[in-house]
Amino acid sequence: MKLVSAEGLGAREDPGGLSLRAELSLRGVRFAAKHGLAYERTDGEVPSIIFARGEQVGHGNFHPRSYEAICARPEWKRRLGKVHTAHKRVRARADWQWMELDCANSSDALLMNVFCYPGVMECAAVRATLGVAAGAAPEFGWKPRTPLDGKKRDNTEVDMRVGDLLVEAKLTESDFQTAKTALVARYRDLAEVFDADELPMRDGRVLGYQLIRGTLAAYTSGCSFCVLCDARRPELVEPWYAVMRAVRSFELRCRLKLLTWQELAAVVPGELREFLAEKYGIGS
Repeated sequence: MKLVSAEGLGAREDPGGLSLRAELSLRGVRFAAKHGLAYERTDGEVPSIIFARGEQVGHGNFHPRSYEAICARPEWKRRLGKVHTAHKRVRARADWQWMELDCANSSDALLMNVFCYPGVMECAAVRATLGVAAGAAPEFGWKPRTPLDGKKRDNTEVDMRVGDLLVEAKLTESDFQTAKTALVARYRDLAEVFDADELPMRDGRVLGYQLIRGTLAAYTSGCSFCVLCDARRPELVEPWYAVMRAVRSFELRCRLKLLTWQELAAVVPGELREFLAEKYGIGS
């Protein structure tokens, strides 16, 4: 797995992911029309496409083989129940409670489309790209329980753990969250892991809060931590490098990585690669 610079991503800058959301919405409409899928469109500056689950089997937001695998494993299937934050405000049909993973621009849905696809982790090229050993199985919404002051533990999730790799997945999200300094200072190992004066700040708030949490989780667990983002979002790269620069340990810094969906798509099975190109424009 390699680190890439913003210049190396070879794509336009898309502040806030607005143009990528628009592209995914357009692709979603075309994908639904081609395959006869039910969907709804939200209101807003850039409407989102929300796919419905099939009356019998299947789900418009997932590759059929990925969805079948998800439904066959209770710990994966539970992820489908994450409620969409806007479902009460904008849903058009009272009988349809939108879920987060129904949305065309959901990074969690994209993550599961890829890593739940049968046989994907048996591909040597996929494992080499990720830097994980044979036999690694993905766990979604993994809680590292990173230590806080006072013997407390953080209850937030990492998007995925596969083997000894933690993954934070991004697609159209605007940033990596900001936080008050007091919230960041709660972490027991903050001063040991980071030079706090080097952490990126803006308007009195710490930038890259998710990245800081992920790095601390990697330190505690002995894992590596990878940001998985789209090559069409180069503006997400510099915040990650800014957090990396604040890490004190060279050994830990070497376990912090960046991978694009496009790099990953190049090594997945052909049928999945075609799906990612058609639905997401990844690798197309």
